[in-house]
Amino acid sequence: MRIGIIAGEASGDILAAGLMHAMLEQYPDAQFEGIAGPLMIKAGCKALYPAEKLSVMGLVEVLSHYRELSAIRKELIAHFLDNPPDVFIGIDAPDFNLVVETTLKEAGIGTIHYVSPSVWAWRQYRLGKISRAVDLILTLFPFEARFYENHSISVKYVGHTLADEIDLNIDINQARKKLHLDVESGDPVIAVLPGSRMSEVTRLAKPFIETLLQSLKQQSDLLFIIPFVNDKTRHFFEQELNLQTTDDSIARSRFILFDGHSRDVMAASNAVLLASGTAALEALLLKKPMLVAYKLSPITYWIAKRLLQVPYYSLPNLLAGEYLVEEITQNDVCAEILTPKLLKLLSDELWCNKLDVFDDIHILLRQNANQSAAQAVIDYLKERGKLS
Repeated sequence: MRIGIIAGEASGDILAAGLMHAMLEQYPDAQFEGIAGPLMIKAGCKALYPAEKLSVMGLVEVLSHYRELSAIRKELIAHFLDNPPDVFIGIDAPDFNLVVETTLKEAGIGTIHYVSPSVWAWRQYRLGKISRAVDLILTLFPFEARFYENHSISVKYVGHTLADEIDLNIDINQARKKLHLDVESGDPVIAVLPGSRMSEVTRLAKPFIETLLQSLKQQSDLLFIIPFVNDKTRHFFEQELNLQTTDDSIARSRFILFDGHSRDVMAASNAVLLASGTAALEALLLKKPMLVAYKLSPITYWIAKRLLQVPYYSLPNLLAGEYLVEEITQNDVCAEILTPKLLKLLSDELWCNKLDVFDDIHILLRQNANQSAAQAVIDYLKERGKLS
């Protein structure tokens, strides 16, 4: 069995690797090739290109990389047409993968898309394109599956791997010990996640650091713990932090930076300040009070705001169907607005009721996602006569 697969970014790499492991348990001779991250490569995927090539966010930002992305896509399509896989699986990255899937499907190659494009939120005109591009959509969230069913597109809800991995109850003291944090159980610790992409970190580092320093002036016992996905994002953030704390070594000592360990960092915290994205879902599953920020280039934001068809953009609010966590966007992402909201998280008794909703969502998303996704692919291959 040969499977073409394309995943972009860290989240796609995680999902793809989990799917691969689950399929290899049943079919050890299965072969995978395409655009792969380190986890996929470790699982045995032949990488024609690294996943980081697709780690571009925003309409305007994609345009600056268009030529390179277009050339890569053209080469991959030619490769898969010359060497047809039994099925092609696109993991997220819809603007890239849907074009690949459309061409391959027209050539008679089966196509599956794992992680729904946000078509339920904006650009619903893409529904026709999705229908033409893929034979089956695998969704992470139940509301997405209902949306596709209502539009007569073949879909399977598989749940989210994070919900499977994260315990329903988190021991904050154990997480702090794991990170070797020298703090008492009642000491206030704030996790800060400025994003996994450089484009996010470059926009959020300065206002986030200004917010943390203002918070520290009002509550001097705060400790800030900050994880990074790579050296580039850490270096940029650290430069900005050192610039803002040049004459204040005491303030600088209240910041602890980590390479990786984002889940442990959030688990060890009392509250989280973060960039919108998968991290917000992880904070929900860890049952953490959070403040979500989102900042795009002005043109990208202007376009997105006019196309958006849902009242929220963060996953906790979308899954709850109500405004549970505060969402701060664009020019409002500044210390004057963020600071009081962040400090309020440490003493807001109303969060207890919100955490009950988080529990319900956690249970709903626990679907043994890797195995569910793998079984959906296997069932699809059997229906097409590619497996007996």
